[in-house]
Amino acid sequence: MTRGNQRDLARAKNQKKLAEQTKGKRTDSLTVEQRKARDAELMREKQKKKEEDAAAAAAAAASGKSK
Repeated sequence: MTRGNQRDLARAKNQKKLAEQTKGKRTDSLTVEQRKARDAELMREKQKKKEEDAAAAAAAAASGKSK
């Protein structure tokens, strides 16, 4: 009735398998609509910052040419 370390190896293998299955799961507990709203707001902020940076670069380039 001795099984050696078979039980321990099977337990370790199962733990590894469970860890890989939960790797891609989301933990934010948001609904699809809430996630879409959050992502849309982040994209709007990102776009606004990009436009501000482009305007600043254009202003810097324009002030450099006029001198």
